[in-house]
Amino acid sequence: MSSNQWKETIVERRVRYTIEVEDKLIIIENVPARMCLETGEQFFSPDTVEHLQQMVWKQRKPTRVVKVPVFEFA
Repeated sequence: MSSNQWKETIVERRVRYTIEVEDKLIIIENVPARMCLETGEQFFSPDTVEHLQQMVWKQRKPTRVVKVPVFEFA
């Protein structure tokens, strides 16, 4: 391997997934993902993506609710 080749290290992790739906920020914790340690990029299996979509669109009662400050970039 030459010194200028990119090396990626992918590990299994539990991550926090966030999505905005209809002006509401939704946070889903402890989502299984494969994560690149060098870039932080997260990869989700098709089953995990389907489960996330079901959770978001069925709008189940959340485990907890957090208050989030919002700032305008100016």
